[in-house]
Amino acid sequence: MKKRILLWVGGLFTLFVVAVVVAFAFRSRLLNYTVQRVISKVENKYPVDFNIGGAEFVDWNSVVLSNISMVPHDHKPLFRTDSVHAAVSVGSIFRGRIVFQRIDVANAYVTAFKDGDVNNFSFLFKKEDDTPVDTTKKRNYGALLNRLIETAFDNVPDQVDFKNLNVSYLSTNRSIDLTMPYLTMDDGTIDTEVSVKVDSLVNNMRVTGTIDPRDYMISASLYGFDERGIVVPYVKEKFDGTVAFDTVHVSLSEKDFSRDILTVKGSAMVNGLVVNHEKLADEDIHVKESALDYVISIGPNLYVIDSLTEVRVNKAKANIYAAYRNDETKIYDLKVKTKSVPGNDFFSSLPTGLFENLEGIQAEGNLKYKMSFHLNMDSVDQVRFNSDLDASDDFRIVSYGKRNLEKIKGSFVHTAYEYGKPVRTFTVGPSNAFYTPINEVSPYLRNAILTAEDAYFYRHDGFHEEAFRQAIAKNIKEGEFARGGSTISMQLVKNVFLTRQKTVTRKVEEAIIVWLIENLDLVSKNRLFEVYLNIIEWGPDVYGVKDATRFYFGKQPSELNLAEAIFLTSIIPSPKRYRSSFDSYGNLREWKSGYYRLIGGHMLRRGLISQAEYDNLYPNVQLYGRARDLIVTAPDAAPEEDTTEFELKTIDLFDYDF
Repeated sequence: MKKRILLWVGGLFTLFVVAVVVAFAFRSRLLNYTVQRVISKVENKYPVDFNIGGAEFVDWNSVVLSNISMVPHDHKPLFRTDSVHAAVSVGSIFRGRIVFQRIDVANAYVTAFKDGDVNNFSFLFKKEDDTPVDTTKKRNYGALLNRLIETAFDNVPDQVDFKNLNVSYLSTNRSIDLTMPYLTMDDGTIDTEVSVKVDSLVNNMRVTGTIDPRDYMISASLYGFDERGIVVPYVKEKFDGTVAFDTVHVSLSEKDFSRDILTVKGSAMVNGLVVNHEKLADEDIHVKESALDYVISIGPNLYVIDSLTEVRVNKAKANIYAAYRNDETKIYDLKVKTKSVPGNDFFSSLPTGLFENLEGIQAEGNLKYKMSFHLNMDSVDQVRFNSDLDASDDFRIVSYGKRNLEKIKGSFVHTAYEYGKPVRTFTVGPSNAFYTPINEVSPYLRNAILTAEDAYFYRHDGFHEEAFRQAIAKNIKEGEFARGGSTISMQLVKNVFLTRQKTVTRKVEEAIIVWLIENLDLVSKNRLFEVYLNIIEWGPDVYGVKDATRFYFGKQPSELNLAEAIFLTSIIPSPKRYRSSFDSYGNLREWKSGYYRLIGGHMLRRGLISQAEYDNLYPNVQLYGRARDLIVTAPDAAPEEDTTEFELKTIDLFDYDF
């Protein structure tokens, strides 16, 4: 029995030795066969000449490929390299196919060019066949991205050592040059230095990271060598702005594809972010640290950012849920929710340069925010929107920074702006002869303005979600910003604190200031309305209620009748178009009657005027003073026929019963 076992083991060993000898003897033929197969496969698939000058084993499992190039037909070379040293998997030799475990590449050049419709690379993206595409079936981008991820990870060698890798792209209006002195990947560790030149912009950076192809995991960090950090290209040319950062970290930690839905998890972090654009802010926006832990799912007609996704800006954190479904109809969902955050952390986390009036605020207590939005494009009128910023009972402002939000409680100097430029400065207070206390303003005017601009001013805390929801629906249906959702508080804050900033972030700062003023009772409702009446524009260099009543009617604010009050209310949304309300004889145009019926009817239903006052209401006012001199230009004759077609658009005229 012992002899049989020895003979059996000896036979296996002999067979193994023979196999090794045969494999070793024929490995050069196998290598040449594999090389020719690769060349034939590439040239059959693409219109190129693919050349490998030499291929040979230099030891038991090391191969050298030299003078490799890919030259598209009738074009300049797309790729060339001096040599490729590769370590071959021994097991692959026995399986009859060469699989590389380690790749060393020296002096590799990828050169792409484009001149009009002529280029040397578009053939790589053409379809392999002319199979007709089923246009009735939407593409599953989740499945496509899953294939790309798996293909990329499955072809990652165990070890890589690139020296002097160069990639360039040249077109009639763009040039890109990437130089990589070295790139190493060993036992899952990645390290490289990169210099990227886009036109005249040069970024020098280092990239380090780790990769685990078996679990589809990768993590990378990118650091800038220069003091200015890494500047994102094309932002200046395309958007006339700049985006730069010191460091960025990105990772993919988990991937799952099931039931046609791809779910990926990972994180990203950007340090030292600097953004500059005139539509965002007047100066550089600085974010010291921002981070994102993401969970994203993509499937047929489905794109979801899971509620587990957390966004952090400095110390402030929020969970975000966003979804877009495009099956039978388009449906959008967005939710934002924060945990309780100390007030000081909230204000100190706001990006510097973005909210000028809020910089430097010190607070005690905690804040918590949640928002939800739902829109079905088949029922836009049913759009849902809710937004709540809650404060703890002990929340208060300890000190203000650049702006004292309580300045409007007393006299202050106000500057009116037009198109970002100051046009008039005056005091809002008793020292100004044109200042009018609220109790000296005609109740007709006060009630008409509240009816048209903000019917629930004395009942809400600065915001009216129903008005905002209706504004969203109207703007979506008309495809443009046709209506705002501003309350009187929001209009006042915009005029007093934010007139210099015509930016997309102004609305956010406006909302925060309004919330602070209203919810902390920094200023009374009556005082807010009083200041509003004394600063808003009512015509050519006409600011405040007394200036307006004297300009149009030669009266004091307390002397206005109902018709005059409704007229002044009607021009608040577009004060510079005041002349369009009249013909050349100084008569209100016919289309004004619709506005008078609308506002008068609402005032009647709310009990602000009597039935008799409504019955005697006509769109008729008598101009005096400067307004008459500017408006009445016709000779003393019969009034002209009104042929004007004009639709009045108010800032915030609510289309529902009061």
